[in-house]
Amino acid sequence: MPERTEAARLRVGGLQRWTSIDFPGRLAAVVFCQGCPWRCSYCQNPELLDARVEPQLAWEEVIAFLRGRRGLLDGVVFSGGEPLLQAALPAAMAEVRALGFEVALHTSGMYPQRLREVLPLVDWIGLDVKAPWHRLDALTASRDSASRVLDSLLQVLVSRVAHECRTTWSPELFPLEELHTLTEELSTLGVKRWCLQQCRGGTLPHPAPWRGDLALFAQRFESFEFRAA
Repeated sequence: MPERTEAARLRVGGLQRWTSIDFPGRLAAVVFCQGCPWRCSYCQNPELLDARVEPQLAWEEVIAFLRGRRGLLDGVVFSGGEPLLQAALPAAMAEVRALGFEVALHTSGMYPQRLREVLPLVDWIGLDVKAPWHRLDALTASRDSASRVLDSLLQVLVSRVAHECRTTWSPELFPLEELHTLTEELSTLGVKRWCLQQCRGGTLPHPAPWRGDLALFAQRFESFEFRAA
């Protein structure tokens, strides 16, 4: 029996076989990686938080699917959970690139050193900046979150890898004034593309002033998008 490759150790919690929105400008599949040390209250994929649960798919099944989609799909997105939690991620990315696909990564920036290692393998990054720096520890239920995310953000900006920063928000998470301050800081750091995502189950301010806030956000970035829940 042949020895398993390092990529085969990737714990896969699910596979979305087609998407046109998770990798801008590309038709892609999404590999959902198990495990995340953060515990954000609004997590959209809580079933992926525990890295110890039995994987839904073997990596060999994912690769077999991708072999049959060469020429039909442009890329593969590694999402989660937090993909960078898993040591097998770089090997999995390399196998995907060897098949001729481009690679995208969705990350919360919690592992800056591991991010540095995979940057040469990535064509696009979606980086979550979940909250103002002083609120990140409380939101993620993890210490030193802000320094890690800032380190990851600066790496992405320097790397020149195509990317998008995004923030999930509702007034229940933190005040609108702090959201404005965060966007100003991100713009000053050099972020050009930012997406505001409505928190599922959260409310929004009154429509009239809210339109004005969206206009201000748009002025701060070359590319701005608001995604409703």
